[in-house]
Amino acid sequence: MPDDAASKAKNYGFATRLSHAGRPGTHVHGFVNPAVHRGSTVLFPDCQARKDGAKHRFEQYMTYGTQGGPTHYAFENVIAEIEGGTRSLIVGTGLAAVAVPLLAYLKAGDHCLMPDSAYGPARNLCEGLLKGWGITTTFYDPCINEAGIAALIRPNTKVVYTESPGSHTFEVQDVPAIARAAHARGAKVLMDNTWGIHHFRPFEKGVDVSIQALTKYVGGHSDVLLGSVTVNNDADWQVVRGAASQLGQYASPDDVWLGLRGVRTMLVRLKRQEASGLEVARWLETRSEVKQVLHPALPSHPQHALFRRDFTGACSLFGVVFQPRYTVEDVARFVDSLALFGIGASWGGYESLAILTTGNVTRTAGTGEFGGPMARIHVGLEEPADLIADLGQALARLG
Repeated sequence: MPDDAASKAKNYGFATRLSHAGRPGTHVHGFVNPAVHRGSTVLFPDCQARKDGAKHRFEQYMTYGTQGGPTHYAFENVIAEIEGGTRSLIVGTGLAAVAVPLLAYLKAGDHCLMPDSAYGPARNLCEGLLKGWGITTTFYDPCINEAGIAALIRPNTKVVYTESPGSHTFEVQDVPAIARAAHARGAKVLMDNTWGIHHFRPFEKGVDVSIQALTKYVGGHSDVLLGSVTVNNDADWQVVRGAASQLGQYASPDDVWLGLRGVRTMLVRLKRQEASGLEVARWLETRSEVKQVLHPALPSHPQHALFRRDFTGACSLFGVVFQPRYTVEDVARFVDSLALFGIGASWGGYESLAILTTGNVTRTAGTGEFGGPMARIHVGLEEPADLIADLGQALARLG
């Protein structure tokens, strides 16, 4: 866009910025979307230019394919815009986005605090490779208060990890309080913000590093794997970018281009899926077979007040707790009976999904007991009335 328009861009609404960020502009001759730039080798005009490039490897300065290129840079700018940060790093998967900052800030002898509700692969990383490398992890109650988290911080605690809400049981964390306690003791605050997407502004709440699985709503079509790590200052950028470089973390420019395309329509999809998800969740609350619907935007949710304080909206992923008279096998039959909901572990795509979560989620801190077997629902872009009818016929099979 022209310079005068660029100077005004920060005053535009979010939907406008999402449509225009990472593009060459509206008054530039050429195609609307940036091209896919593929490449491993970067050529330089002379040895001095190559030497200068190596000195600036953490900037948007092409030195080798793994350092990214124009397609990556455009997408990184868009994700930083969504997160409200200064710089974003794009990696190949959501798990890679979890791993890079953990490995960047932790070393042998360090201690990490992680919520008991954390994404399963993040827990596995802490109990697997990190433990083997001499890094200890304490899993804490996700509903802990400021004094409680402060009591768990040790002299060697370097990272306090948050995930709000948890992606299976949807506890909303008091992230500002946790961040105050962590920063008072010199620990970094990492957050998996995939559910919050742009509804939760992590850096305004005290988060140092925000993590997203771009596979979900950003990609939007269940056909791409991507993750992002976003920071809000140069010091943290140097740390996470340096770790990613040493680990060889990289995302295919073809996948990045798909993510860049998906993000242009993300806000429209999010609004539709938020409304549809709430319609389905409210209907499920009326059913006698259901003990509780774990959707933070519902007034019945235990941390609804925190949600109202910290979030500007919701996504379309939530949990369902069935009455204790039903068994896990009964709920599995319910899931198997659904016609419009696929049985799959991801979410954020255009299609609705359902999975059985009871028996498939690890908890070690004595949390996560909800008094009945559980399933997780993701609402896609189908007509809510059709999804409700499908859920109704499946509930009828519970007996």
